[in-house]
Amino acid sequence: MFYYRSIVFWIERRSNFPPSCCKFLYLISSVFHEAPDYLKQLIRKTRALTDKPFGVAVVLAFPHEENIRAILEEKVAVLQVYWGECSQDLVLQAHQAGVKIVPQVGSFEEAKKAVRVGVDAIIVQGLEAGGHVIGQDGLITLLPRVVDLVRGHKIPVIAAGGIVDERGYVAALALGAQGVALGTRFLATAESYAHPLYKRKLVELHKTEYTDVFGRARWPGAPHRVLKTPFFMDWRNLPSHENETNQPIIGRSLIHGVEKEIRRFAGTVPNATTTGDIESMVMYAGQGVGLIREILPASAVIKRLVKGAQDLIQEEFSSEKTSEEQI
Repeated sequence: MFYYRSIVFWIERRSNFPPSCCKFLYLISSVFHEAPDYLKQLIRKTRALTDKPFGVAVVLAFPHEENIRAILEEKVAVLQVYWGECSQDLVLQAHQAGVKIVPQVGSFEEAKKAVRVGVDAIIVQGLEAGGHVIGQDGLITLLPRVVDLVRGHKIPVIAAGGIVDERGYVAALALGAQGVALGTRFLATAESYAHPLYKRKLVELHKTEYTDVFGRARWPGAPHRVLKTPFFMDWRNLPSHENETNQPIIGRSLIHGVEKEIRRFAGTVPNATTTGDIESMVMYAGQGVGLIREILPASAVIKRLVKGAQDLIQEEFSSEKTSEEQI
């Protein structure tokens, strides 16, 4: 078993609207420690399951050089990087291996650096996103600025943060994005590796909060958006000197094949193997969680997203045409 970090959808701008040419790309999550052999196995297992292109997401805040070398040797379609410098050298390494490189940014300044080093696309993460959030700007203001920045560079822009349905998808397209990246919506699917209780909370709870309560020792200075679970609400004002290192063990999980202890306030989400006090574990979610009303197969989410976007755009075009005819 392994995780999908997110699924990216994009529209080819050459195609006519309503969009008939929607494509998607799976991004699998790398490990947070150097494990190149395991990562190669993970990539090969994924290849055995699909003939479609996919990518691997790497958090640059953790040891990653050997892992990136393994990813490039396996020549996946996309290397997606986050929370660290997407350097000119890294871009050159990826391109020499025939791999596209896509950083996820949370600020206009990060986007400018990405353009300067010659990346292949940019994921723009708004403050609405679930999990670890690197920026302070909302998607509706940051996204069009980045779209304007890349104009003339032929760099696709992908929107992330709070998007869970066709309305968010179309809104992102209207702001100039070529596509969207969804994370929280795919946690709440039948195939997701999230713990069943975590999935249920994604449907039951509608509010999130931007905080730094979880994982302070392992990933300092990394704020995150979580569900407002009863446990979180009890501890949301945790003193800044407290962290997970001196807390009791509340559960265990198999993570990338290795059993890990989970301490209170750890940044580890409960997965399908997790045992213990699930209610007291972190549950990341974006602000769009209030629009998630049921657990669906991933295929149904994709179909609704694409068909819904087509219908919305067709309705808009039809209403504009009718208005013009009346004039």
